[in-house]
Amino acid sequence: MAMDLSDEQRAFTAALAEFARRAAGTREQRGPSPHNQDLYQRMADLGWLGVAIPEEHGGAGGGMVDMCLFLEQLGHGMIPAGGFATSAIVAGAVERFGTDAQKKTVLGGTAGGRVYSIAMSEPGAGSDVAALSCRATAAPDGGYVVEGQKTWCSNAHIADAILLVARTGGSPGDHDGLTMFLVPAGAQGLRVSGIDTMGGREVNDLYFTGCRLPADAVVGQAGAGWKQLMAGLNLERLILAALMLGTARRAFDDTLAYIRERKQFGRPIGSFQVMRHRIADLATEIECCRLLVYDTAEKVDRDPGRVLPRESSMVKLKTTEVARETALAGMQMMGGYGYATEYDMEKHVRATLISTVYGGTSEIQRDIIGKTYGL
Repeated sequence: MAMDLSDEQRAFTAALAEFARRAAGTREQRGPSPHNQDLYQRMADLGWLGVAIPEEHGGAGGGMVDMCLFLEQLGHGMIPAGGFATSAIVAGAVERFGTDAQKKTVLGGTAGGRVYSIAMSEPGAGSDVAALSCRATAAPDGGYVVEGQKTWCSNAHIADAILLVARTGGSPGDHDGLTMFLVPAGAQGLRVSGIDTMGGREVNDLYFTGCRLPADAVVGQAGAGWKQLMAGLNLERLILAALMLGTARRAFDDTLAYIRERKQFGRPIGSFQVMRHRIADLATEIECCRLLVYDTAEKVDRDPGRVLPRESSMVKLKTTEVARETALAGMQMMGGYGYATEYDMEKHVRATLISTVYGGTSEIQRDIIGKTYGL
């Protein structure tokens, strides 16, 4: 670990690990969906979903290190809490820019087991956020009317509300003129349509047709959506990195257990040098990721208002790519069993492959890192 944990933090991670073992230790317990609301609500009742929510909104008041500890255990324990990452990101945006009423709803809702989603990408705009064209037009009553389509919206089908980034001014290509809105999932004029993926039902298309929003649906300042998005980079990328750190550790542990037991040519396959060296390389890479995750999290806790574009991109890039390589190596070392649905390795592969795409692709992260060096 990059830092010394307090007794409270050690007890917290131990409790999470035990919960994962008892409540989510089998496929039957976890269920087929990436998000099991019954298990999710049990964690909410234990106070865990509010790990980084301020106490006045029903949370524990923890920092980014506490959040990463929680996410790492979610990934390692394979706890089907797929709705947490997007909920935490939305809660972070609302905490920074929302009204008191919005904070009460979203922060309290996150701590209480509600799920929230984000609608940013569009069919013609993914990595290029400035190209967004979904438009919210000001209405005579002070509200807005939204027209357009969003895509790849994680958890929109199970969300209570959706954080929409839409254009209220300018034209596609402008960073100015973007605005955040909090849209109830059941809003008239909004249609949610699932997208089939390797991971099942996780993401959705959203279609806005004459969707009317009141003036108080705006989160923060109208037209300042781009600056508000940039302020959330630390949180978003650390969330994804910590989750994949846990998944990488789990893929590694599953591989190690297998090669210790599996015998070929009269001895465990883990005793062959080629396997030992591969395990050594993976273990070293995972430890590097863990140090990077918690070092960055500590920096955020020391100065929560400081945006860390280089560090947050580095941690997202490194951890997701190591997680992917760990899962693929695990599948290779397990042979046919790594491909079979009887084992969890194929799930690790699916989860880690997409992690290098969502939240900013590896290519985008490398470009951002390069720019921080003046290139």
